[in-house]
Amino acid sequence: MTGNFPDISFIDDATVDEVLTQMINDYKERYKEITGKEASLGLADPYRLIMYACTMQIYQAMQYADHAGKMGFLRYARGGYLDNLAALKGVHREEGAAAVTVLQFSIGSPIESVVSIPAGCRVTNGHDVFFATDEYAEIPAGSISATISATCTEAGALGNGFAIGELKILVNVLPYIAAVTNIKATYGGADREDDESLRERVYSCQDSYSTAGPIGAYEYHAKTAFPEIEDVIVRSESPGEVDVYFTCKGGLPDEDIIQKVKDHLDDRKIRPLTDKVVVRAPKAREYDVRMTYYIPSSSKSVATAIQADVDTAVGIYNTWQTGKIGRDINPSYLIQKVMEAGAKRVVVESPEFIVLDESTVAKTGAVAVVFGGVEDD
Repeated sequence: MTGNFPDISFIDDATVDEVLTQMINDYKERYKEITGKEASLGLADPYRLIMYACTMQIYQAMQYADHAGKMGFLRYARGGYLDNLAALKGVHREEGAAAVTVLQFSIGSPIESVVSIPAGCRVTNGHDVFFATDEYAEIPAGSISATISATCTEAGALGNGFAIGELKILVNVLPYIAAVTNIKATYGGADREDDESLRERVYSCQDSYSTAGPIGAYEYHAKTAFPEIEDVIVRSESPGEVDVYFTCKGGLPDEDIIQKVKDHLDDRKIRPLTDKVVVRAPKAREYDVRMTYYIPSSSKSVATAIQADVDTAVGIYNTWQTGKIGRDINPSYLIQKVMEAGAKRVVVESPEFIVLDESTVAKTGAVAVVFGGVEDD
């Protein structure tokens, strides 16, 4: 986005040396006007040192002025300045969200009375991440279990990704309760929105003003429905029907997130009357990474560092490859990143180049990266 706009400077990109030179020249010019003589200012001349000290203060003030001016432009604004610019467009920073799950509380065997489970009852995996029940619940007489929704006690992505069965330590002491576990993987946690994400939403918010159902409007509103959405594709293959595909930062969305986005897009303030909105996860096309790389003999002294850089490069490639719906599976980019990491030659067995349509996203499968050794340059 920012690449479409020119750089600006409210101080004409002045440097501290340019400011000092200007001050010295102004001094010499004025001195000659008054005395008729040329002024001589050696490097240790007291007047030159005074001007140097003044230059530091003046240049600092110029930097503040440049900063203040730039904070009024969306490209440069950050922090509170960006929040205030976004507010002019009716856009507000997402403050983060707590992850959620479903807990199952169980007793050893049925009893004749109800077993109470209070709201706020906490469960953990033993590593300082806690989930608390959202409401009061009961295990009915004659039953052995009950399910309750629960929310992480801290907002942020730290609560995401706990697999089924990981949350099994009951913090509160409850009579009769023999076991507790999460029966759904935790999801939905999001950190406070960063500047780049907020800036992108402000740039694209004009699409939300239309009620005619343009692609940009559905993309904008889908991204505001859930903070962890990474990419959105909008298509229409039949008159009056809008297909919305999206991915999350952790991968493909589950049914709960899909329903949340659908409910958001079905709001009558968002969906035109004649549109039928279908929200779904994209199809996944799995690819494996199987490759061998070699490094030049001139770099053998840093071979260990290059191997670590290559592993990082493969991770960067996989993140890029899976980050956008419809992005073709492209081994050329894998080779590029590995070469940039210091490899001399790369032999890629998989993946092959595969064209993906707009409803399909790449998914990383098995990864096998082999260091083939050192070769002559």
